Amino acid sequence: MLPSKKTIGIIGGGQLGKMLIEAGKPWNIRYHILDIADSPASGLADKHIIGSLMDEAKILELASDCDVLTYEIEHIHLGALQQLEAEGKLIIPSPKILEIIQDKGLQKLFFQHHQIPTTDFELAENPTQWSEKLLKLKGDKVAAKLRKGGYDGKGVELVDKKTMLEQYNAIPFSEPVVLEEFVENAIELSVIVARNSQGDLQTFPTAEMEFDPKANLVEFLFAPAQVSLEIEEKAKRIAMDCIIKLQGIGLFAVEMFLDAKGNIFVNEIAPRPHNSGHHTIEACYTSQYEQLNRILMDMPLGNTELLKPAAMINLLGAEGVNGLYEITGLDTILALKGVYIHLYNKTHTKPKRKMGHITILGDSIDEIREKAAIVKNHLGMKQL
Repeated sequence: MLPSKKTIGIIGGGQLGKMLIEAGKPWNIRYHILDIADSPASGLADKHIIGSLMDEAKILELASDCDVLTYEIEHIHLGALQQLEAEGKLIIPSPKILEIIQDKGLQKLFFQHHQIPTTDFELAENPTQWSEKLLKLKGDKVAAKLRKGGYDGKGVELVDKKTMLEQYNAIPFSEPVVLEEFVENAIELSVIVARNSQGDLQTFPTAEMEFDPKANLVEFLFAPAQVSLEIEEKAKRIAMDCIIKLQGIGLFAVEMFLDAKGNIFVNEIAPRPHNSGHHTIEACYTSQYEQLNRILMDMPLGNTELLKPAAMINLLGAEGVNGLYEITGLDTILALKGVYIHLYNKTHTKPKRKMGHITILGDSIDEIREKAAIVKNHLGMKQL
């Protein structure tokens, strides 16, 4: 099994691809990537094909040199992958799943058809349909999501239903959208599920996310989630049910809402390593990245238990800082026990851009919350 002569092709060379390669280097796995020049993973890949993720010819070129393909972002040329799979190329996860995931409307319809708990929703093709659709939804607020193209908090708006009904010009999107009922005071949970070609399943401990309301990006993550054992098991059951019904092979992040009554609603599924699993590099016996490598290499799944409670803080580009930058406060941060910094090899920053993350380990959630507050208070970024 090892050493292997297999080559893994990654469509995308961002930070997720970078960390996937870092996890596989101890096993001497070869990686080829497709992405623009100077992407985060470019310095680690054995071969870098420079091009667009929407370029069919470039994807076919990548596939010609690789034994198995995976992707670290959803917004890629679906047709090329469908063609390759039809010709017998191994692609994990399957393009059949990507077709559903790329369209948030198809995703919600999949949940509805397969009795997966999700919030009530309506599909609107254009602004002229918003009034009719909004009137069918309960509550004062509605989450409006572009069906295609949204990413990292973009393409999602929390809107006031009354305002949208009274002011046509206030409607934020002209393209097709999903309109979803808003879950008040929800706790946001994530369960990462791994499933291999033999159908073996593993879940990582449920993580709890706190979001930056302006950027709509994860600001803090804590694992294990501070929920009852009953809720933890319920979240895992729902997450595994999603991936079984998708017939998924690969690594998937199932994002969920937990309401005050203990109801769980599936929000979205990501068919790749996820921001809510970065902490697993230090916090678990097997990281999400090693687990995906095991699946791609047809190796047994690894143990996913937590070694210690963990927190993760996204290192986002600071307001007013554009271009070359320097991170400040590291002397204090690095003096803390159990603090690990990951930078994504991005030479230029802009506000709210994901530049890295920091993982914090401790003996209790209270301890890591204290450390997280120190990190947050001292972490800074200045313009060079």
